[in-house]
Amino acid sequence: MMAFFNFIEMTINMNVRIPEEALTFLNKLKRHNDRDWFNSHKPEFKAIEAKIKLAYNYLGNLMNEHDQIEKTKIFRIYRDVRFSKNKLPYKTHFGGSFARKKPELRGGYYLQIQPDNKSFIATGFWDPNKEDLYRIRKEFEMDDNEIRDILNQWSFKNTWGTMVGDELKTAPKGFDKEHPAIDLIRKKQFTFTKSFSDREVLDQDFLTNVNRDFKSIRPFFDYMSDVLTSNLNGESIL
Repeated sequence: MMAFFNFIEMTINMNVRIPEEALTFLNKLKRHNDRDWFNSHKPEFKAIEAKIKLAYNYLGNLMNEHDQIEKTKIFRIYRDVRFSKNKLPYKTHFGGSFARKKPELRGGYYLQIQPDNKSFIATGFWDPNKEDLYRIRKEFEMDDNEIRDILNQWSFKNTWGTMVGDELKTAPKGFDKEHPAIDLIRKKQFTFTKSFSDREVLDQDFLTNVNRDFKSIRPFFDYMSDVLTSNLNGESIL
């Protein structure tokens, strides 16, 4: 009996994918981004949203095989327009994040589904707090060999390319602008992104491929987690 239920679960999972109607709906929403149109098509949206949530949760389960995902969060379609000049009420993409188990595991994952070949995944550290940012910079100042070895691995670069994110134009206060690692020390964010075409998103293996890509970031996450959970002497602070 257990084997039967395992077979049923495997069969269901094999059919979990990003539905084509999701991209179709988002394209229509882009052309009709108003409340009257959305409300008249809300049953269609809710049916698609349910499939999207299933896909994100399935991906989160895949990721738990190689990481510890504390929370999967699918963001709402409604935009917060209170402080924005753009008053369009709805997002024209689906987005969701995957939080790692804190405090020992640092970094996060993000998946955005958007038509017209604009879907992407992102991972890393979007907005480290002041203390974490200082700790990372001090680590780079002391020794940047390990992080460069990780970033320059062929398999890593083949998936993620180069690190992106905001950075200072000069050295942060208290750091030497002539330091050999100043290119890393200047950074305020430590992120990586990878784009996907609509065809790739709709492929049956898309979620499996995203999971594989997310898994490949682990050397970077393991390094950063070690840094952020230890002091400058390498002693654990947890």
